[in-house]
Amino acid sequence: GVSTGRLHKAASDTILNAATIFLGLAVGATMTAKAFLNMETILIIVGGFIAFAISIAGGIYAVKVYNLFAKKKINPLIGATGLSAVPMASRVANEIALKHDPNNHLLQYAMASNISGVIGSAVAAGVLISFLG
Repeated sequence: GVSTGRLHKAASDTILNAATIFLGLAVGATMTAKAFLNMETILIIVGGFIAFAISIAGGIYAVKVYNLFAKKKINPLIGATGLSAVPMASRVANEIALKHDPNNHLLQYAMASNISGVIGSAVAAGVLISFLG
């Protein structure tokens, strides 16, 4: 019988915004323009954007190919959540699905795919380190 509406609103709005501001100030205070605004940093950022785009597109197309042969179809949005951007990829996929069909709740499936992406990233990093070390 306890209402946690105010606590939920504060945690998802006010506290989150304050934490983001303090984190930005803490990182920004130690970062100089000379250290950040160079070609190497810009190339890393561009490479990250390209990697995200390839990962999302690859996941969607992999699910579409799977759906060609499977009896039980999977929503292609699940493929878009296979990267390790937890939990935003899952939340965005769920919101897109709900806008298309208000009864299409797929958050739990998207989170499962999202966590699989995290595990896959950890395994890939371990394999890469074993080859380099």
